Amino acid sequence: MKTLGALPVAGTAAASAGCASPPAAAAGRDVIAELGVTKIINAAGTYTALTASKMRPETMAAIVQARESYCDLNELHDAVGKRIAKLVKAEAAMVSAGCASALTLATAACVAGKDPEKIRMIPNTEGMKDEAIIQKSHRLGYDHAIRNAGVKLIEVETRAELDAAINEKTALMVFMNTRDLDGEIHHEEFVEVAKAAGVPTLIDAAADVPPVENLWRFTEMGFDLVAFSGGKGLRGPQSAGLLLGPNELIEAARLNNVPNGDTVCRSNKVNKEELVGMLVALELYLDQDHDAIWADWEARCATIAEAATAVDGVESEVFVPEIANAVPHLRLTWDYDAKGLRPEEAAQQLRDGEPSIAVRPGSQGANALEIGVWMMDDGDDAVVARRVAEVLSA
Repeated sequence: MKTLGALPVAGTAAASAGCASPPAAAAGRDVIAELGVTKIINAAGTYTALTASKMRPETMAAIVQARESYCDLNELHDAVGKRIAKLVKAEAAMVSAGCASALTLATAACVAGKDPEKIRMIPNTEGMKDEAIIQKSHRLGYDHAIRNAGVKLIEVETRAELDAAINEKTALMVFMNTRDLDGEIHHEEFVEVAKAAGVPTLIDAAADVPPVENLWRFTEMGFDLVAFSGGKGLRGPQSAGLLLGPNELIEAARLNNVPNGDTVCRSNKVNKEELVGMLVALELYLDQDHDAIWADWEARCATIAEAATAVDGVESEVFVPEIANAVPHLRLTWDYDAKGLRPEEAAQQLRDGEPSIAVRPGSQGANALEIGVWMMDDGDDAVVARRVAEVLSA
């Protein structure tokens, strides 16, 4: 600092150099190709392992612009949250480091509230409400994010068990939307029980956009806290998510997050670029022509189906998952024994081919080759159609 003070001109130049825009050549680098990492056509869906969705150019432009400025991070969090809340018809909102982080923050808010000492103690929950009720059928790997806040998950299966499980240690009740059809207690009844007992509810709706209405459906249904992934259907930063809820709980969740130190989610940093990118991605998503995009997805399914069913014995159907990733998908079936080719083998051949294509070899136990078209780039459907026909013909 003394050196910079003594040499203001040189110091200014040096400081500026550290924040200068990258050279034009760097902007055009294809680092993924440089590293020899295989690029794929995403005909599967918004899976994290496949890097989910691609941000729109407008979102990236906003991120690059945000890079140019310093600001108070809490002030930006406040402003972005206020704007998002208005867009999705919620009382309050915040951007998190993905949906999993939103689950941890929501749980911490219900356990510790705004008490600084309790916030510092988590995941040690001694002296706090530290039980979260969840249906046994709703248990899945993502509930680890809830356990990160130090709570014990109490499993129930029936309404009677749910009523009996609620006690003075109950901090919240958790609902995994993707498992709704697997449990005995569904949305409305779950919320009804919680409201009567004065227990806050949290729903994981990570992959439940589209449809666009889901952005406010669960809030209007009565869930207190709603968590979404930002990098799936919304096409925001893959490392971002949304948490919606009442002012009191969102304020508590914020206290467990960056830039606050000594908190359970201090490691789940959300920077200014992600905050701006998530907001712009949401604005773009809400403003798009959803009917036209749906029609385009159906047309992509038709292109691939036409090529696939031209192969003798191959049948196709278009389906929309009832919950999560609720967009048109294509399902292909054939006589697996006669062709000597099973769906998972066909999927592997597509992944190992040129270009590499990722598909789903049957979801939820379906013995079929399933193709998700909504993460494809323009023209990818023709490439996928050709390659699928080649694999099935061989």
